[in-house]
Amino acid sequence: VQLVESGGGSVQAGGSPRLSCEVTGYIHDRYCMGWFRQAPGKEREGIAAIESNGSTSYADSVRGRFTISKVNAKNTLYLQMNSLKPEDTAMYYCAADMGGYCGTAPDLYNYWGQGTQVTVS
Repeated sequence: VQLVESGGGSVQAGGSPRLSCEVTGYIHDRYCMGWFRQAPGKEREGIAAIESNGSTSYADSVRGRFTISKVNAKNTLYLQMNSLKPEDTAMYYCAADMGGYCGTAPDLYNYWGQGTQVTVS
């Protein structure tokens, strides 16, 4: 399984960019995919996850502002980010895993993208 993120860049506070993650390779019928971020000097934080049945979960820090979604026909994962704040500045990663428990803990995931930088000023 390979994942490639896109859509990052420099954004003004209050902006609403959308990140994309193209997923290729074998994807089990039961999967979990998520978005994570890591700011300099901080641990990687899970911010959103989506299960194969469509159930979603969010970290408190982004709930109500960010939305995770997936278009199965395109095997593409999205993260719509609204009302961005400077503290949202980080490297954003998508990740996937097959079967098992689904959540926002990074150690639940075995497949990771290389990340895309989002800088909010």
